[in-house]
Amino acid sequence: MKTVHYTAAGGVVIDRDRVLVLRRPSRDEVRLPKGHIETGESPRQAALREVTEESGYAALYIVADLGAQEVEFDYQDKHVVRSERYFAMRLEREGDRPPCQVEREPGEFQFIPDWLGWDEALAALTFEVEREWLRRARSGMQTGPARAPEVGS
Repeated sequence: MKTVHYTAAGGVVIDRDRVLVLRRPSRDEVRLPKGHIETGESPRQAALREVTEESGYAALYIVADLGAQEVEFDYQDKHVVRSERYFAMRLEREGDRPPCQVEREPGEFQFIPDWLGWDEALAALTFEVEREWLRRARSGMQTGPARAPEVGS
């Protein structure tokens, strides 16, 4: 079996007591947004780009670096080794509108954005590794991270 290595970055987008998940009906999955880090991109840049592409929400900022982990799995006759880096994010918006009313572009057709409470999101996520990112974000939000710069690594 061939081994494939790649790096990815993603985000846990938080709005008060809810988090953004992506429903992927074609695979019966509920996921967090993430994707490949492109050549020349920092993990932060990739995370913001991927969350925007997949969810349609472009007005985002990073509030915390949730760390990195390596994930291994078999997929389509390949052994995949993925280095992941996730960031806690928030929506930039004015007023007190719920996220479903925040202006957004259409995201990738395969994903349907949904806002769930923390416990509901933990139960809904398909993969344990993504539930771990959610737990890290929730723990970090309880300690109240400050807004972090969006550039750099």
